[in-house]
Amino acid sequence: MEKVPDLFIIAEHSDLLKKLNEWDIAYHQNDAPIVDDATYDAAKHRALDIEREYPSLAVAGASTHVGAAVSDKFTSVSHSVPMLSISDVFNESDVADWYNKLADKNVFIELKVDGVSYSARYEGGKLVRGLTRGSGTHGEDITENLKTIPDIPHTLTGDFPDVIEIRGEVYMTRNDFFALNSDGGKTFANPRNAAAGSLRQLNPAVTASRRLSAFAYTYGEISSRNFATQSEYFEKLQSWGFKTTRAWAHHASSMDEIQAVYNKLMLMRPDIPFDIDGLVIKVNDIDLQEKMGARANSPRWEVAYKFPAARAITTLNDITIQVGRTGVLTPVAELEPINIGGVVVSRATLHNADEIARLNVKIGDRVIVQRAGDVIPQIVGVAESGPNATDFIFPDVCPVCGAAVVQDAGMVARRCVNTLGCPAQRLGELEHFVSRAGFDIEGLGTRQLELFISRGWIETPADIFTLIARHGDDLRRLDGFGDKSVDNLNNAIERARDIELHKLIYAIGIPEIGAVTAKVLARAFGDFDTLRGAGAWKLKTIDGIGDVMADEIVSFFANPNNIAAIDALLAQIRVRNNAMSPSDTTGPLAGKRVVLTGTLSKYTRDAAREILERLGATVTGSVSNKTDIVLAGADAGSKLSKATELGITIWGEDDFENVINA
Repeated sequence: MEKVPDLFIIAEHSDLLKKLNEWDIAYHQNDAPIVDDATYDAAKHRALDIEREYPSLAVAGASTHVGAAVSDKFTSVSHSVPMLSISDVFNESDVADWYNKLADKNVFIELKVDGVSYSARYEGGKLVRGLTRGSGTHGEDITENLKTIPDIPHTLTGDFPDVIEIRGEVYMTRNDFFALNSDGGKTFANPRNAAAGSLRQLNPAVTASRRLSAFAYTYGEISSRNFATQSEYFEKLQSWGFKTTRAWAHHASSMDEIQAVYNKLMLMRPDIPFDIDGLVIKVNDIDLQEKMGARANSPRWEVAYKFPAARAITTLNDITIQVGRTGVLTPVAELEPINIGGVVVSRATLHNADEIARLNVKIGDRVIVQRAGDVIPQIVGVAESGPNATDFIFPDVCPVCGAAVVQDAGMVARRCVNTLGCPAQRLGELEHFVSRAGFDIEGLGTRQLELFISRGWIETPADIFTLIARHGDDLRRLDGFGDKSVDNLNNAIERARDIELHKLIYAIGIPEIGAVTAKVLARAFGDFDTLRGAGAWKLKTIDGIGDVMADEIVSFFANPNNIAAIDALLAQIRVRNNAMSPSDTTGPLAGKRVVLTGTLSKYTRDAAREILERLGATVTGSVSNKTDIVLAGADAGSKLSKATELGITIWGEDDFENVINA
């Protein structure tokens, strides 16, 4: 008796079909995919799993679905033979499940080209119609567009059937893709998008200008057949004037041979001049293909053995160093460009020197690159050592400013010590400096800072306070700046000359020192000169200042470039010393140490902190056995876990409001 799905299963299945339909329209009609292959495949396979368990849901479900409906921009034409998709498999076990059921173990293995499918109908050897896959039963008429592609002949040569529909893939080589993206027009995400968008143009002249290529690999309607195997058909295709992937094709007669071909082509993938996302394994005997037939949306005689969507193998051409806002030096892998999950990747992070050593990666190696969602691609291993591979030597001076590079005890990161003087850190430091928690200068955002830095008008924080005096006239002549906007910016800068001590401490960007710790330091020292003259021993006696923080503060004020920049800044501003008075010693939270974690629904982090301090609490950034209360909002993480382990009182937002309203 067939299982009956409950309401939750029905709702999940319906939601999956809705998403798949939306994604198919974006991919097939709009040539603008909104999810990567891995996300799409996971959703489709979940829908298929549900349909296998509950066959009643398979009617008009994922198992019967191919492509997307024909766009109303094109004429819809029915396929004389449905243009089916290929069932995907993702691992050796899944391939074996399919392969072991075959009566004939001889298979033909082709590349799965990452392009857009086409069908070209020939009558009497003449090209009479070209269609896209469309919905599988109906395609879009793109005859004139197909005729612009050099790899698709207008007239067949040799011995050909009277009627035949040649089917294959239109694609764009990586070199042509990069050239197209550099011509100043529309930017495409990857070669597949570029090929699809170029093929489905209403103006064939645009298609003709895009340097598209095409392979042929199968057929639809055919009036007569004088070949017995898929490999023989490839030979026929070439004799008729088509290009095929025969140069990369293989025969196999065992699972070991299939897997060996898969591994070999995975390594070859970056050397192939166009994108592939797997292999297509076909029963070679065409009589057997016809006997095996098809399911609702895919043939039984072939499978697509997909490469991992989030991983690929390519060559590490070089390692460069990127210097971030905080001065941390990050090694970046410069890669031979490769398509991973629909995105062309040419750079990946190597994190730090320890990671390079752990991976034992060298310049010239073939490396495994991984990307997941929006995460920056990273190298996860070496696939093959390069014949002339060379070690990377991590620099001991900053490649941007030449200052010393240090590695603090217990830390893996190496950083430039020239915090306020290194050009690579300049934009980030200045963004931090003018932020709300710092000097809070309205009208001086990233765009303005980039402009002023590029013109050499601002190099250090002190330059902000002399900007209008030095360059006000030039500024008024720039597009987007008039008298009013310059006056507004000048007023904002003048207001910022009066700064509370804790905001100054935060704004100068001492590593490890955030807004909370800046308040702790302001309370403890009362004025800026006393703070910058404090030794590590003194700093470590302050509640909330650990060894790492103390060492960072001492190191920061020991750097002569930082001192010069700070002295120039102090000459331009007025610091309100002792601005941070002690917490209210009579409030309901007097003497309590409170840590904030997670997201509150009614209060920003800054607002909650100010309220807690008015109630007498000392707000700190880390949980320890000295912590009295942890105020936890949504998505609280490790701080909440540690508080639970230590048996510390945990408040939710309701508890917080009860104290406020008491």
